[in-house]
Amino acid sequence: MRWNYRPLVWKILLASACAALAVGVVITCLLGLASGAEVLLWYMEPGYRAVILCLMVLVFAVCFLGGCLFVARLKRIAGAVHGVLEENGDAVVLPEDMEQVAQALTQIQHTLSRRAAESSENERRKNELIAFLAHDLKTPLTSVMGYLSLLQENPNLDVEQREKYIGIALEKTMRLEELLGEFFDISRLHLGGENGEMQPIGLSILLAQLADEFYPLFAEKALEYRAEITPQLQVMGEPDKLARVFDNVLRNAVSYSSPGGIVLIRAERAGDGQVEITVRNQGLEIPEGELANIFMRFYRLDTARSTRTGGAGLGLAIAKEIVEAHGGTIRAERNGAFTSFVITLPLLVGGT
Repeated sequence: MRWNYRPLVWKILLASACAALAVGVVITCLLGLASGAEVLLWYMEPGYRAVILCLMVLVFAVCFLGGCLFVARLKRIAGAVHGVLEENGDAVVLPEDMEQVAQALTQIQHTLSRRAAESSENERRKNELIAFLAHDLKTPLTSVMGYLSLLQENPNLDVEQREKYIGIALEKTMRLEELLGEFFDISRLHLGGENGEMQPIGLSILLAQLADEFYPLFAEKALEYRAEITPQLQVMGEPDKLARVFDNVLRNAVSYSSPGGIVLIRAERAGDGQVEITVRNQGLEIPEGELANIFMRFYRLDTARSTRTGGAGLGLAIAKEIVEAHGGTIRAERNGAFTSFVITLPLLVGGT
């Protein structure tokens, strides 16, 4: 984009001429007042007239040159602004006496770059969401359609075979519902959906109740469950969402535990007004470089696992979003075959 400065230069030229004329008129009037008579420029003595004309030319030259210097500086600033808008990544370069302007433009440049990067990342995540949605929903949906087609095409199937196919179709349908629930949850959290009412939560009781609910899953894999929960711990939050966090983490621990392994739930005061909840399981050894990735959306630690076992890769991402919305943190740690998920939350004032 080229900037047209001609109108501005013409305005400076006109303003300079007016300033020079005004100076001539003022000096002429002052001389007239001093002499007590009407004095016109063209009736003056040649010496006075020459001096006044020289002053008028000087004023015109100074005003015009000053205006031209202003236009030149304005062109430099406009060029820098153009470079910022082009987002070509070039550094903003201006004279030293315009350092504050350069700093302001540099800050704007960084802001625009950051917003562009965020926009690109959001677009990538949206496309990724669509791709994973299509893939993860297609697998169980195809199975449901296949088994229903078998039932329709073979009305004379024996009762046992029919019940088997219906059971599989029902299982896949329930899996579809679970996947859709995860997608809706992560979308709602990402878009800043409705927030429930914050209220005091008996964290110790909540963790104990969840552990009891998981007993059938522990028994199914012959897992040993251990609890080290400090009594009467309280936090402020949304009960349903925090229950979802611990449910997701515990479910992940069960899924990736080796049969006969140990699942430990520990909750204790951590100082600085924080409570620390640790869920540790014994099983699949997570590479050190993968620990930072497991909270990413759609990430699956073991791609060889079935979709049913590994989920959509959203459980831990949902947990992270909820924990951070409650002013807490969540991280993963590894110690050989033991993997720990450590959650910190602000301890409710008055809680032990």
